[in-house]
Amino acid sequence: MLLSLYFVIMIFVSTGDGGGKTTGAIGLSLRALGNGRRVVIVQFMKGRFTGELEALKRFPDCDFKQFGRTDFVDLKEPLRVDKGLARRGLEYAFDSLSTKPFLLVLDEINLASAIGLIPVSDVVSLVKSAKCHVVLTGRRALKELVDVADFVTEYTDLKRKDKKAEAGIEF
Repeated sequence: MLLSLYFVIMIFVSTGDGGGKTTGAIGLSLRALGNGRRVVIVQFMKGRFTGELEALKRFPDCDFKQFGRTDFVDLKEPLRVDKGLARRGLEYAFDSLSTKPFLLVLDEINLASAIGLIPVSDVVSLVKSAKCHVVLTGRRALKELVDVADFVTEYTDLKRKDKKAEAGIEF
């Protein structure tokens, strides 16, 4: 009996104003890693400490890189440095495809493309050239990204108390 190594590549978009998009992508990454698969996670617009980054360093088959400053990006007037970092992140994501990951997570790429840090056409090109599962997270997913996706989830907070962010929960 022949075992088929064929699998259907899935493109996931996680968007919306609710919390949990990155957490969901990290959970899917852990599932893939637990099954012995290679994962690449590229974070756009983020350059600060996160608990998930520290945890994922323990997995040799996980490549996790951040392309952002420690400060938040001004969504109305992003700095030139933010555009440069986003461009480097996109180039890194393209280059990472040569390592043949099972899963590529592009965290916050939806928002990065929506505010003009990187052209959405370049993101679509990356997704179409990937021979692996791809997850795109972030608010404001543009129509072009939704159109290329197989599975789109919109996150909405039904209730959210205004509380201070806590290490281990929000970051």
